[in-house]
Amino acid sequence: MSIKVMISAYLQRFTNHTEVVEVNGSTVGECLKHLVEQFPLVKERLFDRQGKLLIYFNIYVNEKSVYPQNLDKPVRDGDEIRIAITIGGG
Repeated sequence: MSIKVMISAYLQRFTNHTEVVEVNGSTVGECLKHLVEQFPLVKERLFDRQGKLLIYFNIYVNEKSVYPQNLDKPVRDGDEIRIAITIGGG
């Protein structure tokens, strides 16, 4: 199964400046794991020491938010996952 992961500009320096990465997996979490297997430097940017996705990232599947509540959401061949960084201010 081939899933496209759209990489935010912030993370592209850890994916050899690749904007779109093809991964395999049957859930969003499995796809993120496969992304980290391909680009190990992404792991410490995306996840905390306990392996949880850092709170300032949003994950979208086909433009619908699935984070933080649903990293076990199933994905299908041809789906697109977008990793976006949340910027706050005040």
